[in-house]
Amino acid sequence: MPQKLYLGADHAGWARKEKIKEWLAADGYEVIDLSNPELNSEDDYPEVAFRVAERVAAEVETKGLLLCGSGLGMCMAANKVKGIRAAAVYNEWAAKVSREDNNANVLCLPGRYLEDEEIKKITKVWLETKFSGEERHLRRINKLETRGGVVKV
Repeated sequence: MPQKLYLGADHAGWARKEKIKEWLAADGYEVIDLSNPELNSEDDYPEVAFRVAERVAAEVETKGLLLCGSGLGMCMAANKVKGIRAAAVYNEWAAKVSREDNNANVLCLPGRYLEDEEIKKITKVWLETKFSGEERHLRRINKLETRGGVVKV
């Protein structure tokens, strides 16, 4: 069964989102686009981020990808949703570490800063990198999630 990915973008990430959607579908991912149906310069990134983050939080085995101008606004908004570990990523190394060490479940990318090929590489690394599951990383993630309690990751 293909991995399910929730995708969202505001107006500043719209064009990149459309390209990413094509790449992911061609690679066999089940892509669900939760962006507004039309490009609209008045899209507010928090609304899109919340839609994606809430779906990812509700379905543990899924991941999300968000795009806005910098990737930062989407990341801030997504991280307001319990169970989300969103990472704003600008290079392949950060993509790998965000998954390996932090078990990020939402990738936030800049629609205005990186070229298409860079975004494609970053996304591929992020999707293919597995969480290490090391005890020290689990301990730290648990502190993020529950301030010391235990959660499933």
